Amino acid sequence: MIEGDGVSANIPARGRVLTCTWAPTVVARPDDARSGAALSERLLTPVRYAEKLGIDYLLIAQRWWGSGEETERSTYDCLAMTAFYAAHTSRIRLITAVHPGFFNPAPIAKWGATIDQISGGRWAINVTSGWHEVEFGMYGAALLEHDDRYARSREFIEVLRGAWASERFSYKGRFYHVHDLSADPRPLSPQLEVFQGGQSPAAIALAASHSDWMFLNGGPPERIRPIIEEVRSRTAATRRRVRFALYAIPLCRETDREAQAEIEVMLSKLPPDLHERRKLAHSGAQGMWSANADKLAMLDTNEGYLSGLIGSPQTILSRMAEFHALGIDCFHLALVDERFNREVLPRLASLSHTASALSSRSSG
Repeated sequence: MIEGDGVSANIPARGRVLTCTWAPTVVARPDDARSGAALSERLLTPVRYAEKLGIDYLLIAQRWWGSGEETERSTYDCLAMTAFYAAHTSRIRLITAVHPGFFNPAPIAKWGATIDQISGGRWAINVTSGWHEVEFGMYGAALLEHDDRYARSREFIEVLRGAWASERFSYKGRFYHVHDLSADPRPLSPQLEVFQGGQSPAAIALAASHSDWMFLNGGPPERIRPIIEEVRSRTAATRRRVRFALYAIPLCRETDREAQAEIEVMLSKLPPDLHERRKLAHSGAQGMWSANADKLAMLDTNEGYLSGLIGSPQTILSRMAEFHALGIDCFHLALVDERFNREVLPRLASLSHTASALSSRSSG
């Protein structure tokens, strides 16, 4: 097994708080489907804004099919969109979400090396084992049992890392075989940065042994802390370090009372049967969406409001510092709140100091 122990010069250094946002590739309604220059401008405008704000990562999601109600209706193809954004950005790192089972790892290793070259070493991968089960049959991908999907992802990562680290690489596993594989052109760095999602025991085991980052659905500190502690307990013997990115949708207002009042209005508009529909839509997942009975979790499909970045700028910064003290090194944000973007994002550099004080206070 090949693991990611080194750090590329292009990967943001540990120590400072990092940020990530979604690539705007989701088609939520049929009338959003435009073409040509109008489509390009719609897709590029928010990405240019993210670069201007100093966001570190752009996550290009992969969604093959959705209901349009509980799951995104569709997204533009993740591979095509990564190449598109690589050509139109200069600094932000590009994370492509890829489903094992829909792709083989050897072609992705070559494709990723090419993107890494043309983007100046800015490519990373989010290996998503898959939970939306209806997609597998639609696209002819093998729908394995939950834990087997993570076993397949493990081999997928091993082939990717081997192809990037070695001039020639052979591998024989349960799901994937390659012989004398050469990914040429070579990536700018042999160290591939690997993200993953999931919060089940199988996902935690994969993160502890293979991944650099875990994407976590939104949640309060008491829900996030046990996940981080479990991964750290598993990596204590191997001395690997896994980092954590937390999803959050901020709602920043002048006062906490004003923000909370706005949230209450949003909650009052939720359909009464939303919880049951959400459970049905996410039936293929384990670990994630476990707090769906909480009304805050119902406001979006990734539980972003449940992280609680709700209130005044100082309240939100204190909440983020609490998460950072727990081990959250990256906030995966929806950049929908202008006050947050204007008054909180520029102050994230101070979080490390605040988090250190919180850690010292809790251990004292």
